[in-house]
Amino acid sequence: MHCLFEWNGIAHRADLTRPVDLSTVLVGNGGPNPSAWYVDSPKMTPVRGGGFVGAIDEGGSVNFRDILFNPHGHGTHTECLGHITPVIHPVDPLFRGTTAHFPCLATSVTPQRREEDLVVDVDSLEALPNGPWPPALVVRTLPNDDAKRTKAWSNTNPPYFTVAFMDKLVQQGVLHLLVDLPSVDREVDGGRLEAHHAFWRVPDNPRQGCSITELIYLPSNAPDGMYLLHLGVAPMDNDAAISRPVLYPLV
Repeated sequence: MHCLFEWNGIAHRADLTRPVDLSTVLVGNGGPNPSAWYVDSPKMTPVRGGGFVGAIDEGGSVNFRDILFNPHGHGTHTECLGHITPVIHPVDPLFRGTTAHFPCLATSVTPQRREEDLVVDVDSLEALPNGPWPPALVVRTLPNDDAKRTKAWSNTNPPYFTVAFMDKLVQQGVLHLLVDLPSVDREVDGGRLEAHHAFWRVPDNPRQGCSITELIYLPSNAPDGMYLLHLGVAPMDNDAAISRPVLYPLV
């Protein structure tokens, strides 16, 4: 099954039978789950009360569990500018009543050593086209391996992005940024969140329709280049929600 779409005046065809799922799986109760920001593991527990137990293996009629997790800390999630504003704007309106499909460019970058940090700066984008960029950009950091799917990121000082990198994305009209890191900013930065502010232009010129998706995983066998992105975001009244971004290769 193919999907035909037009972008930048050119017709493209995406192969919907070859999805590249960028999401990690939410696993509870100490299972293999990515984590960040010092949060405990997700918890999935049967509902109990009034003689009812939501677990068939304990004699219940159905499995019926409460799930406790943090979107920012427990896996692939998509956030809006409500993440850094006094009013917690929800991410849901960005994808309600409008398209969740976007032409998308995937690119691999190698973070550079800067004292004790690893930094992704604007020069890592020099190989990208000089012409118009699509509205979505997926960034894969190198080296890349499956361990990212379940990595415990807390206290590891992961790579992060510079303000100049974000300024370039804004100049090129990128609306949706997807990264395989727990944040676009330094793990410990004194609360400045400079890259977040630069991308969303908060507070001076807020970019309401833009999103950042973190903790994705782009497999190494998926080449850099153009794709069609479906950015599926859970309908939650929160600044961030778990999400399932999927890339479809062009043919």
